[in-house]
Amino acid sequence: MATTTSTAASASRNSPHRPYTLERTRNIGIAAHIDAGKTTLTERILFYTGTIHKMGEVHEGTTVTDWMEQERERGITITSAATTCFWPVRKEEGISKLFGGEKFRINIIDTPGHVDFTAEVERSLRVLDGVIAVFCGVAGVQPQSETVWRQATRYSVPRIAFINKMDRVGANFENAVHEIRDKLGANAWPILLPLGKEDGFQGQIDIINRKAILYSDSDRLGSTYTVEEIPEEHREAAETARRNLIEALADKDEAMAEIFLAEQQPTIEQIKQAIRRSVIANEFVPVIAGSAFRNKGVQFLVDAVIDYLPSPVDIEAAHGQHPVSGEKVVVVPDDNAPFCSLAFKLWSDPFVGKLVFFRVYSGTLQKGMTVYNPRTRKRERISRIVQVQADERKDIQEVHSGDIAALVGIRDVATGDTLVAEDFDVILEPPIFPEPVISMAVEPKTKADREKMSLALQRLMEEDPTFRVSTNEETGQTIIAGMGELHLEIIGDRLRREFGVGTNAGAPQIAYRETITRAAEGEGKLIKQSGGRGQYGHVILEIEPVERGKGNEVISKVVGGNIPKEYIPACFKGVHEALTAGMIHGSPVIDLEVHILDGSYHEVDSNELAFKMAAIFAMKDAMKKANPILLEPIMKVEVSTPDEYQGDILADLTRRRGKILNVDTKGKTANVRAEVPLAEMFGYVNDIRSMSKGRSAYSMEPSHFEQVPAQIVAQIVEQKRK
Repeated sequence: MATTTSTAASASRNSPHRPYTLERTRNIGIAAHIDAGKTTLTERILFYTGTIHKMGEVHEGTTVTDWMEQERERGITITSAATTCFWPVRKEEGISKLFGGEKFRINIIDTPGHVDFTAEVERSLRVLDGVIAVFCGVAGVQPQSETVWRQATRYSVPRIAFINKMDRVGANFENAVHEIRDKLGANAWPILLPLGKEDGFQGQIDIINRKAILYSDSDRLGSTYTVEEIPEEHREAAETARRNLIEALADKDEAMAEIFLAEQQPTIEQIKQAIRRSVIANEFVPVIAGSAFRNKGVQFLVDAVIDYLPSPVDIEAAHGQHPVSGEKVVVVPDDNAPFCSLAFKLWSDPFVGKLVFFRVYSGTLQKGMTVYNPRTRKRERISRIVQVQADERKDIQEVHSGDIAALVGIRDVATGDTLVAEDFDVILEPPIFPEPVISMAVEPKTKADREKMSLALQRLMEEDPTFRVSTNEETGQTIIAGMGELHLEIIGDRLRREFGVGTNAGAPQIAYRETITRAAEGEGKLIKQSGGRGQYGHVILEIEPVERGKGNEVISKVVGGNIPKEYIPACFKGVHEALTAGMIHGSPVIDLEVHILDGSYHEVDSNELAFKMAAIFAMKDAMKKANPILLEPIMKVEVSTPDEYQGDILADLTRRRGKILNVDTKGKTANVRAEVPLAEMFGYVNDIRSMSKGRSAYSMEPSHFEQVPAQIVAQIVEQKRK
């Protein structure tokens, strides 16, 4: 079980030059489903910490972290925005805090909620130490809530749950907590209950300190509140919640279990320490009620971030490996250790050029020092380091372990690269990104746009790992691929506004995949002998299907030197090249295992190119015999609709080849969950509006690939030929 590291025990980790110690640093993200209130919450945190002096609103396009024109116009977050604020540990009458004294530094990343920009969440969670998961008090756990929760689980990021919008009609705190436990499998228990709900929402009940926090309705900014005794009518519920909390902690925390079994009453500090240990160990999720838009409950949420989410020294040290030997390397958060950082995001800034956002895991980086990139084996001098405040840049002289900042002017770096001191050869695990599911052809409007378009697309591809650019060899068209219609629409908008490139776009195309359904053997030969030196390669291989989602694997089983060792890598290259285009639709082939079994060579005429081509021929031969099938992306769709339109919505989803998973009813609203092929969801936003007179809403995210029905395959292939 993870434990809190004391300041005394780890004082030597901190450079005397850093203004905030590692123990007083929090790197947190704010993540949730679209419209749960992430950006509004971030704006309130920045206001109450004194970073900004006027709260912006998403609907007015005035927030700090939604600084792109497209974000302000659409009222959505597109790119994760990093910002830093400072929180003094306040003292209120009757409220005990776990930490006291000086200020804490909080680095915050506000992430997008729309599934098309899931890469922003993925790379942010890779470098964060804790996250506030925001849920709508009315809608509860929504599809993208589940996605970001899974992403946080993948990187073992401790979480606090904030049930937002408790002032809204239909808000139900108990139901939202139940869904977090039921749908997300979280050990979630309230620590700050709502005091009232809907129009009667007044504040929070602190069950640990046994106090009520009431916000003044005369203070619109939410800065004025009083700490009072819990009202009589809420005391029994608060005591029940407190007992349940202690019992839940006793199940996970040894120290609390001893107190509980001894039938003693734990002190406030013992409860808080147990929560902190359990959160850091990823075994407990504290739940807090509030309303960011109405400015109620945010200050005590930030207190909970300080009290319960880890500092960089509280979590397990980052692990990497030596790029040559593969030996495991532990990167300890220590200012005095060798410098090691992860570049998690690239961004083209119109004023300073390319920004490389990085998280420092160990050591100190000063302006003028040299960093080494183990992937490229190149060194580069650091000329400028900036601290980012959303769209503002502040030059700084140095960064320390646990810090998040950006580099300006560094070249030849990609998302996921490790940047280290010259004598510290280690590669950290990069973030994992999903494959694109949709593509379209784009062409420049004028000759002048042609050259600019190529450069602009290259820069956008560097920034966004889920955005791909390729050329169709048959037509010569430029094909862009991404995570959804909105994703590609934003790319087109950025081409026009940021890079001044006019483009014409074709209709969106589905990113199909192909796979095989049975094992098969294939043989390929390249023999060209016309006097003098010729070409000779001969490969025999076998392919077999593996479980869906496992990916491709190529294994050499050649014995006896029938294919010399120096030609095996060329065979691998040929296999991978053949897998880029299947036999049915020319789409990438997935989920199969390739065994290179045998072959033959010629002492004079054999070379790498010959064996690469022979492997391609062998793959095509095998794939023809392996009963290939076409796969299409299936989307997880959730529709929220008034009861009277439920029948029409269900009939329409069924017509779109959808599989209805379940229908939940909350009051007069039905929530329909279904799996629908992406090919059938184009233009759905307009259709659902017309069906429900604009009263229904939907969200969707990629789920998995499924076989395309036989009668539709022919249509898809014919369409491609046209």
